[in-house]
Amino acid sequence: MRQFQHYIGGTFSDGTAHFDSLDPATGTVWAKMPEARTHDVNAAVEAACSALNAPEWATMTATARGKLLYRLADLVAENAQTLAELETRDTGKIIRETSAQIAYVADYYRYYAGLADKIEGAHLPIDKPDMEVWLRREPVGVVAAIVPWNSQLFLSAVKIGPALAAGCTVVLKASEDGPAPMLEFARIFDQAGFPPGVLNVITGFGPECGAVLTSHPDVDHVAFTGGPETARHIVRNSAENLASTSLELGGKSPFIVFEDADIESAVNAQVSGIFAATGQSCVAGSRLVISDKIKDEFLARLTEKAGEIVIGAPDDLKTEVGPLCTQAQLVTAADLVADSVSAGATVIAGGQPLDREGHYFPPTIIDCTDAPDAPCLTREAFGPILSVVSFGTEAEAVQIANNTAFGLASGVFTKDLTRAHRMIRRIRAGIVWVNTYRAVSPIAPFGGHGLSGHGREGGLQAALDYTRVKSVWLRTSDDPIPDPFVMR
Repeated sequence: MRQFQHYIGGTFSDGTAHFDSLDPATGTVWAKMPEARTHDVNAAVEAACSALNAPEWATMTATARGKLLYRLADLVAENAQTLAELETRDTGKIIRETSAQIAYVADYYRYYAGLADKIEGAHLPIDKPDMEVWLRREPVGVVAAIVPWNSQLFLSAVKIGPALAAGCTVVLKASEDGPAPMLEFARIFDQAGFPPGVLNVITGFGPECGAVLTSHPDVDHVAFTGGPETARHIVRNSAENLASTSLELGGKSPFIVFEDADIESAVNAQVSGIFAATGQSCVAGSRLVISDKIKDEFLARLTEKAGEIVIGAPDDLKTEVGPLCTQAQLVTAADLVADSVSAGATVIAGGQPLDREGHYFPPTIIDCTDAPDAPCLTREAFGPILSVVSFGTEAEAVQIANNTAFGLASGVFTKDLTRAHRMIRRIRAGIVWVNTYRAVSPIAPFGGHGLSGHGREGGLQAALDYTRVKSVWLRTSDDPIPDPFVMR
């Protein structure tokens, strides 16, 4: 049985305790993971603090930081298959997706490598003739990065990349539900040549790991991806250290299809938006908002495609939908369907856990047109569960789309250019995909508002979020300072 270790201060070590990690495809133990408790968390933060102030990192030029990130990107690319296989084994995410996604993760590190020496300050045209004033952007400090088990190498890259480019140091807490790929990533990071303590990787449970980390007095910023309830705990914890926060949370994203849309293309995008990654994605297009003029035709095609999806072992390249990550998630999915049916919704496809070894739940479609209060329309399923509701007018489509406490992503399918622009303006979401879905790039910011959190990951803005602005005033006059009791 494989045993993993923490990465603290440039060395690998066992945690205070260990816990078993289950293979979602079989429900059996396949590895032992280190469990960080208060002592381990304190050691990781102390290592990050020391590295932040040590000359090896504090005085390193931005260009040199960028070169290290380029080296890291190359190593991630070289080890992408190993990382993909570990993520598939520990989380149940299918190998087809982990292989493609992790290969692309390297591009995120390359993007921030190139950006490292382009984070600029500014000269201010100050209204005082004897002063020169400029702004410096400096690292915010020690960053606590907390990532969930789904897409964790991607979700950590959009934190580690900009944080290191800005000159911060990081303590990354990997999810206890699937930490293997991040603990392996630490070994790859170690080869890149960064000074010890610049990145520290630990895993553990909420009370003795997550809570200690996010409330630690030496943590300056908390970057979190996960659910709203955990985010509330993090915000409360940050009251102890007054750390700034960036929160990338869940979604209940509308997938809006008008009657003039290319139906075949929209059906394929809907399959990708809700059934890819077994629906375990924060941007999952989990609410199909469909024109009543094409509802029957669209659902007929979608149901046919859903029935053809290959459900199987996540390490099989033929598999299109694998298991859910945990038994708890399987129970959550089944309960959500049952509660929605009780509220009057109708199951069109799927709906019950599969009778096989592992945490398998089939692609599920629920018609909620006659059940506007069905729980599946408001609660994030984090599984392959699609809720369907129809509309008659564009105004109704907008109202349905915005009838959510979340505000992360959305999709609009129409051939009408003017309608597309109207929808872009009126949908309340951080991302609007038009005639496509689930596309990402290191160049484009990613994030939402409401229960979907705040802050952005990806793009230049993410790097700026890991900096502080310092105002510098330089008096250029040789004359004595005048009346000291008058503010200049």
